[in-house]
Amino acid sequence: MSLTLILVLTTQALLGAFDNLWHHELEARLPQRFGARYELALHAAREAIYAVVFIVVAWLECHGAWALVLGALLVAELVITLADFLEEDRTRRLPPLERLLHTVLTAMYGAFLCLVTPVLADWVQEPTALVLVSRGPVSWVFTAFALGVFAWSVRNVLALRATRAPAAEAAARARLRAASGVMPLPADARPTVLVTGGTGFVGRALVASLVRDGRRVFVLSRDLLSARGLLGPEVTVIDHLDTIPAETRIDAIVHLAGARVLGLPWTPSRRQTLINSRVQLTTALVALMRRLQRRPTTFVAASAVGWYGVPEQQASMSGAGAVPLDETAPPRPGQFGSDLCIAVEHEACRAEGLGVRVVRLRLGVVLGRGDGAWPLQAFAARLGFAAILGTGRQPAPWLHLDDAVGLIRHSLSTSALTGAVNAVAPQCPTQQTFATSLAAAYGRRAWLRVPAAPLRWLGGEMLSLMLEGQAVTPAAALSTGYQFRHPGLDGACVSLATD
Repeated sequence: MSLTLILVLTTQALLGAFDNLWHHELEARLPQRFGARYELALHAAREAIYAVVFIVVAWLECHGAWALVLGALLVAELVITLADFLEEDRTRRLPPLERLLHTVLTAMYGAFLCLVTPVLADWVQEPTALVLVSRGPVSWVFTAFALGVFAWSVRNVLALRATRAPAAEAAARARLRAASGVMPLPADARPTVLVTGGTGFVGRALVASLVRDGRRVFVLSRDLLSARGLLGPEVTVIDHLDTIPAETRIDAIVHLAGARVLGLPWTPSRRQTLINSRVQLTTALVALMRRLQRRPTTFVAASAVGWYGVPEQQASMSGAGAVPLDETAPPRPGQFGSDLCIAVEHEACRAEGLGVRVVRLRLGVVLGRGDGAWPLQAFAARLGFAAILGTGRQPAPWLHLDDAVGLIRHSLSTSALTGAVNAVAPQCPTQQTFATSLAAAYGRRAWLRVPAAPLRWLGGEMLSLMLEGQAVTPAAALSTGYQFRHPGLDGACVSLATD
């Protein structure tokens, strides 16, 4: 095979890997989408074909009839790609980078077909046989490509099987209603909840929980196609609050939307984006409540433990000696994390003037499989790299995903609960204890220490809460009778590691 053909196929492999990881896995979250089964099937088939192609390039020459088989696979890949394009346009809105990348990948595949066709024409003239060859380092590189793309194909098959669960669950509920003679309530008679951020980590779990209870759920999303595919047909997805008529019955609103706080540096423009993404939508939700003929009874607005900032005396204290912070503790104006929460909560409180009960849910780090903080930390722990950050003595407030959903539902149903609610587990360990429990859940030790100085240099104020922490306590939740499913860290880590 020519060097040009190998370079084209190598480029195709690297671009395809980026497309899978960045667009399909991280942005579109295809493996978690209810309506992505057909697209996952197409991707699994295409990746299996690429695994065969990479092995052939690595070690084989396909002579005679085997050349025809390989050619048929290449044609099948082309058909699958065209079908995939149609499915993507039908089910989700592709960002510009993904569309551009797909165009480049299509052009690269066309170039590959042009280069490989003369090779297949030569091979088909030979007696039928699979001839073992070695192409030096190229063979091993393409073997790695083959293993990687085959693993991704298997991963998509497993995800395809997992997406059957929501459909099966909905069908089972329908059969149960039919068998019991209980007809579904008319749409306007069911308790109705509007959720923003419903396609996010906590939002997806909450929406699924509300749907299981037979509630009518509206989800506000900028991408209708993607949200509908992710959440399923039982959820009503809207892209503008203005589309909700004034006579619509909405019993409660849960506001979880907002740009991701951790990740990009907190530059001045990024800080403004974080504030606008939360405050502007909160303002719009209050305006919606004012417009509705029948106002919601409850407004649950997500805030964060960042409200409390970093108390000055806490940096030198251990988790056991840190000042306990219940819902009455003041914010720390001047620290951006605190200022952001102040702005959000101030705007949410405007709904109280409309007679709406407002719950300001101050979330700690939410741990759950599939997204959020857990997967990356768990991956590091499996490899033996669970890290102790800085001194390790700083408090690390956390919450299991089950309890994040549970506390939101508790806020919706408990009329006595109002104002700030710390959404954290009762046990607030030190960061070193957190790392140790995480590592122990995978049979490892937390031996790695990362000094605070380079983290502060890299993350600035964004990492200050992680390096200083806050000993937050869920006083309001406990006083109103909430029972935590995962009150202790060790049990939560074991549960997440073995589910």
